[in-house]
Amino acid sequence: MRIKICFAPRRKDAKVFLGILLGCLLLLVGCQGDHDLSASNRTQVRVSRVVSGQTLEVLGMAEQPNLISSVRLLGLDAPDLRQSPWGDESKAVLAQLIGEQEKSVILEFDVQAKDNFGRILAYVWKDQQLLNEELLKQGYALFVSRSPNHKYDQRLERAQQWARLMEKGIWNPEKPLRVPPAQFRRRNF
Repeated sequence: MRIKICFAPRRKDAKVFLGILLGCLLLLVGCQGDHDLSASNRTQVRVSRVVSGQTLEVLGMAEQPNLISSVRLLGLDAPDLRQSPWGDESKAVLAQLIGEQEKSVILEFDVQAKDNFGRILAYVWKDQQLLNEELLKQGYALFVSRSPNHKYDQRLERAQQWARLMEKGIWNPEKPLRVPPAQFRRRNF
């Protein structure tokens, strides 16, 4: 008796298998303990406004609690607002993740605290959920490693891989994002 083994799974079966495999990997990563979450590299602030899918305005930084500060989410690059419809969708998803305005979030800092434009660079947490990761996982941003801030790079890159495999948001083959946000800004500014 001969047994014939076929290693050419149908596209849909392969996609499901890869999704399950990536889901298991994400579950394993999620079960790991958080990195150093000491008070020195974290601060609680109130969100004043969601500017875009990668930028927030917050109140409550340092000694000036009523001063509005601009915060750039680390590890991702969201579509520009003029990249319709993805820019608006990215902004809306971030606003939904944060909830009502004036809601509190926790900013976690990495090695470099500010970028060249004076924006605060941070990972944003709400209800023990890393919003940077969630935007990538839902397919509303691209993973971009920004040296020297690499604390959650692996975690963020896996979230993007998940969105690509599941064809979510900008990875949807019926409505893909054709020009990366950085390239779009270079062309249009």
